[in-house]
Amino acid sequence: MKVFLTGGSGYIGRATIEALLRHGHDVTSLARSDRAVETVTALGAKAVVGDLTDLDVLRTAAAAADGVIHLGAVNSPEAAAIDLAAAEAMLEGLDGRGAYVHTGGVWVYGDTDGVIDETAEMNPPAITAWRLDNEARVLATATSGSRPVLVMPGLVYGRSAGLIEAFFVEPARATGAVPVIDDGVNHTTLVHVEDIAELYVLALDAPAGALYLGVAQSVPFKELAPALAEAAGRPGSFEQLTAEEAAERMGPIAEAYTLDQRMTGDRAKRELGWTPKHLDAVADLAKGR
Repeated sequence: MKVFLTGGSGYIGRATIEALLRHGHDVTSLARSDRAVETVTALGAKAVVGDLTDLDVLRTAAAAADGVIHLGAVNSPEAAAIDLAAAEAMLEGLDGRGAYVHTGGVWVYGDTDGVIDETAEMNPPAITAWRLDNEARVLATATSGSRPVLVMPGLVYGRSAGLIEAFFVEPARATGAVPVIDDGVNHTTLVHVEDIAELYVLALDAPAGALYLGVAQSVPFKELAPALAEAAGRPGSFEQLTAEEAAERMGPIAEAYTLDQRMTGDRAKRELGWTPKHLDAVADLAKGR
């Protein structure tokens, strides 16, 4: 299969290119800079130069593909509009010939009452509230002949990178202690970058309108903190922050890190045969795996 993806030079994108190639797919990736071109071509993908606002480039690349995976994102006040316009352009280019796999995220569910699945009500923190309308509009295209699929990753970790590295491990290296918000009893829903990459590949064969929680385990943050301290080279060193202090230090994303979420990825396992291999986030994070 010929697969076009955005965000190929990013954290999840690099692992997804590797997974696509292992499955025998021909991969083309959007690349917005010379460095991104070098990254995706070194992995074995072809590069298409452009960014998420180049709608003609996206439409043309999607038209040449049998399936599309949208991993790209921008950090901008216009993120919602850019994401939706890009999705619509790629859906138009693909024209129902294959799956369009869109990226969501589990934070839109807010705090959960016990273990939930994809059918639960959503109550997003402010930082991800914009996703609800975009995702609904993307999935609604299934009624007009498109094959939209929504993958909703948990907090992605692994390979000493990702948000958990940026907001907890790296600050601990600088300050000497891992930040822990409140008492740390809230559950954090996790998935290894290599496992979520496999789910993106499998989602190319999913039915129109399907959505999948890409989660492998849910762990209280206080159980993760010792592993993060070890990874930072600061074993046993923690700094407790109030929610207000965390917001001052981390910005709006701090609210998402206080969510108490427990979820199951059983739908993806049952319908797509997804089999996460990394099931001990504590050990993985401590060793930087």
